[in-house]
Amino acid sequence: MSDSQIPEDVRASTPFHAQGRVIVVTGGGSGIGRALVQRFVAEGARCVVAADRDEAAARDAARQAGPAAVAVFCDVASEPGTRGLIETTEARFGPIDLFCANAGVSVQGGAGLPDGQWQRLWEINVMAHVHAARQLVPRMLARGGGHLLFTASAAGLLSQFDAPYAVTKHAALAFAEWLSIAHGGQGLGVSCLCPQGVDTPLFRAESAARQQGMSAQVRTPQEVAALVVQALAEGRFLILTHPETQEYVARRALTRERWLRGMRKLQGVAQASLPGP
Repeated sequence: MSDSQIPEDVRASTPFHAQGRVIVVTGGGSGIGRALVQRFVAEGARCVVAADRDEAAARDAARQAGPAAVAVFCDVASEPGTRGLIETTEARFGPIDLFCANAGVSVQGGAGLPDGQWQRLWEINVMAHVHAARQLVPRMLARGGGHLLFTASAAGLLSQFDAPYAVTKHAALAFAEWLSIAHGGQGLGVSCLCPQGVDTPLFRAESAARQQGMSAQVRTPQEVAALVVQALAEGRFLILTHPETQEYVARRALTRERWLRGMRKLQGVAQASLPGP
């Protein structure tokens, strides 16, 4: 469905198109981020910044994407790093039209993981979004618009797999929802990508049992990037890569107890590999 077919009062955000825009993608050196960089360049963006703590990977992604892409080192776990990324981009290329807070990390385990592991995921999967919004929301509101895209996960909707990952992705989704509620009426566009199985380095780092269990459902990063471009053009808030995710979410809203039983079955393939309670 095109954005022209969606009633204005149903859209969560103003439709966004990449043509002629300045776009930043964190985690832009690999996986979904790399595919987004390439797709936005192909869509005619004026400049796409591939930001990554792996500077070599970011440079390679920008080189493959074309002359409209540039690479920048950024560790999103650092608030000064995110602030520097935003300030440098706007000084060199002009106001950021779309900021894709895509970088994320995972760890295998449950409540028994040490606090340091939980804190690391909190800083990257949640606070990096907060730091970006802290810098960009006032700027975007002052100039009458802009768009934020957060990459969370279907795990943030379904509480699947590892505890720190699921919990922090829940929080990232909640923060995106809050931003849309608080500022969507002021011209700020907000979207949240919640992919399920995607063939990325994060997915390939999972156990063989998990990869095998999800192999029939895995999407390519390029497929996800195409879905993102379409969803942004339609002004959608929630961007899903697998239709079954929406079904699970609907069941959760109807009967939480039955949904929990279903999620236990879904997680069964991964349970043996969890190291702690």
